Amino acid sequence: MTSSPAIPESFHSGTPGAADRIAIINVTGTISPPFTERWIRQIDQAARDESVRGVLLAVDSPGGLVADSHQIYRRIQKLAEVKPVHVAMKRLAASGGYYISMGIGPSGRIYVEPTTWTGSIGVILPRYNATELATSLGVSIEPLQTGPYKDTLNPFRDMRDDERVLWDTILQDAFQRFVTVITENRSQLEEEGVRQLATGQIYTATQAVENHLADKFGYSEDAIHDMATDLQMTDYEVFEYRSTPGLIDSLLGNHQQTPTWQEQIMEASIPRAMYYCSWNPWVPTVSPR
Repeated sequence: MTSSPAIPESFHSGTPGAADRIAIINVTGTISPPFTERWIRQIDQAARDESVRGVLLAVDSPGGLVADSHQIYRRIQKLAEVKPVHVAMKRLAASGGYYISMGIGPSGRIYVEPTTWTGSIGVILPRYNATELATSLGVSIEPLQTGPYKDTLNPFRDMRDDERVLWDTILQDAFQRFVTVITENRSQLEEEGVRQLATGQIYTATQAVENHLADKFGYSEDAIHDMATDLQMTDYEVFEYRSTPGLIDSLLGNHQQTPTWQEQIMEASIPRAMYYCSWNPWVPTVSPR
């Protein structure tokens, strides 16, 4: 079996070339492909690297896809089993951004800056209703399908009551998973307390600390200092992983990767439950570092 190529690194602070190191993984932007795979590679690299004594997860994300958020959460959870992992929340660490932060477990610490926004605990599945627009244009949509739910979420007709029940069941499943993940990883919170906080609202840094969604005020450097102290390290290097395009991206070139408008419409029409801090997730993603 061939090993994965090493991920490029950038020096951050400390002593260059020190034997003991702390890795920073920047989760910036919407949690969705292709960024999910890049972050997972960085997490796995940190787990394998014996020189990495601890990891800081720097989160600046509004969240993203339910499945992708859970994949990253599980990878961080496995990492935290072998090395200490802390979270430094930046401007926004909401919904899926908060979900993945739970991977550090009860022993990890969450630091929030004074201006951090977090929370937005909940699930959203975007849907638009364009029935009146279609009617005004004289457009009639008549898909050929094999079952009553095959065209559910069709924006050109009203949703039936039985469909709402169906989708509510799906969303409640993802919501319960979110609540459970928080309850299992925030030792100060019981499930009922988490449910009271899980209204979808944003919390300020002060509210997050008061409600035990975060542990303390601090910046990345504070989290790094505390981790080094816990590990009894006085001479160490801090570095960041740098994201690089995949092999296919490099071979084809970025211009080949831009989807056509037809592809964008098809992509947007696929139903996706999201841990996302917005009523409208279909906005450009911010490329991670």
